[in-house]
Amino acid sequence: RQAGNEEFRRGQYGPAAALYTRALALLEAAGTARDAAAAAEERSVLLANRAACHLKEGACGLCVADCTGALDLVPFGIKPLLRRAAAYEALERYPLAYVDYKTALQVDCSVQAAHDGVNRMTKALLEKDGVNWRQKLPPIPTVPISAQTRWSVPSAAASGVNTPPATAPRGQPGESTAAGMERARTLKEEGNELVKKGNHKKAVEKYSESLKLNQECATYTNRALCYLALKQYNEAVQDCSEALRLDPKNVKALYRRAQALKELKDYKSSIADIKSLLKAEPKNTAALRLLQELNRT
Repeated sequence: RQAGNEEFRRGQYGPAAALYTRALALLEAAGTARDAAAAAEERSVLLANRAACHLKEGACGLCVADCTGALDLVPFGIKPLLRRAAAYEALERYPLAYVDYKTALQVDCSVQAAHDGVNRMTKALLEKDGVNWRQKLPPIPTVPISAQTRWSVPSAAASGVNTPPATAPRGQPGESTAAGMERARTLKEEGNELVKKGNHKKAVEKYSESLKLNQECATYTNRALCYLALKQYNEAVQDCSEALRLDPKNVKALYRRAQALKELKDYKSSIADIKSLLKAEPKNTAALRLLQELNRT
């Protein structure tokens, strides 16, 4: 495996894959190991490393197969999840890529590559399937608390080779979560202050940092408001959809998504959102006014 890692670092992906394959064959020939868990972990690492080689060479189908094998042996590994997601994305299998990126974020919400992947897949699926794209997604697995540890992953996590998960630093999940929640709240408040000053672009940055730590409905709707002001309507729709996933009857999310959809000339979906809002608040004057505008278009 170490020889394979050296070849990978030199950009020799074919030779690296061959070395990982030889290592896998040697493990197989060794038969039943005394420590079955350690053997499974080693096989998982080798498969994930070989998957990285396949991904670099554009062999996305082989990458998917190796990542799936790695995840069967050691579920919820960050690197195989990210590599399989990248391969699915390259194959334009966007729903499966979205599921893997979202699963990776359950394991470690700080992985920027997964956040970026979710954003790309959300845009692609929104364009492909419209506002109801979530209804066509496969189920997203729930990651157990025991697997929600911080793995040692670089920002460009789809590349590079694995070190065994056992060597990765493990934080204190309870402490980091409490600190993260407090930091998320502070960032959201800073974003709110920037909105009051009319600095929507900077506010988006604050809300985005907050959402990396805590996916809160109000933060999504606040960022959607900024996107509306910046005329980034697709992003506004995306944020409102995320808010509605967390709170299906959220009035602000319905109203702001309707506004964004109107600007995108998706009048039918915009009217549907306003009607949903009016079921909850029949006398909402802003919604009634927007509905009148929509009916005139």
